[in-house]
Amino acid sequence: MGNTIEFQEFDAVDLRVGKIVTAEKVPKSKNLLKLQVDIGEEKPRQILSGISAWYKPEELVDLFIIVCTNLKPRKMMGIESQGMLLAADVGGKAILLKPDEKLQDKLKPGAKIQ
Repeated sequence: MGNTIEFQEFDAVDLRVGKIVTAEKVPKSKNLLKLQVDIGEEKPRQILSGISAWYKPEELVDLFIIVCTNLKPRKMMGIESQGMLLAADVGGKAILLKPDEKLQDKLKPGAKIQ
C-alpha cells in the first residue's frame, strides 16, 4: 500500500470543501486546467490541476470538491497553484472526490474535512 506515517503527519494535512468558481484550460498545456476555488476565504484560491483529459472546464463550475489547502504553493508553466484537488485513479481516469450531493445544500465552502 505504501509507507505508513504517524498520525501527527496526517493531522497536519488541511482538507476542506471547495466550490469551483471558474475553470479554464492553461494555454500551451496538454493537461492543466486553471481553477478558481472558493474555500471560504476572502477570495478564491487559484489551483492548477492536470485533469483536462477527463473534465471540460464548463463541467466543473459550481462543483463541490475536496481540496488540500495547506500545500506549499508551486508554479507550473509559470502559474502559481495554491492547493490540490483530491481525485482517485479509476482505470487510468482521474475521478474528482466530491462531498455527497445530498449534503451540498448544507455544506459551505471551507468546511473542514475531519
